[in-house]
Amino acid sequence: MNETENVAMFAATLLHSATNTHFFHFSTDSYSQHKALGNFYDEIVELVDDYVEAYMGCYEQIKSFPSVYHQPKEPLKYLESLKNFVKDANPDLPTEQELVNIVAEIQQLIDSTIYKLKYLK
Repeated sequence: MNETENVAMFAATLLHSATNTHFFHFSTDSYSQHKALGNFYDEIVELVDDYVEAYMGCYEQIKSFPSVYHQPKEPLKYLESLKNFVKDANPDLPTEQELVNIVAEIQQLIDSTIYKLKYLK
C-alpha cells in the first residue's frame, strides 16, 4: 500500500470504531461502560476528521476509502485491538508533527477508554 492508501485505511478503521462503540454503547447494562463508550464515539469522529483534513492539506485529497467492515463482540477486547492497530499503523503514516500529534490524541482517547472499561464499574 502507498501512504495515501495507508491513511485511507487508518481513517476508515477509526471511523468504523465510532459505529462499533456506538453499538456497544446501546447494548451495555453498565452505566460506566455506557458513558465511556459514548465519550469515545463522540470524540473519535472529530479526531479522524481533523487527521484526514490535515493530511489532505499536506499532501493530496483522498477520494477512495476501503469498505471493509466487521462488528466485534466485546468492547474491551475491541478497544485493545484498536490500540494495537494504531500502534502497528503508525510507522506507515506521515511524520508531519501536526499529524503525529493527532495520532497521539487518538492513542490517548483509546487508552483512557480502555482504562474506563477495565476499572470503572
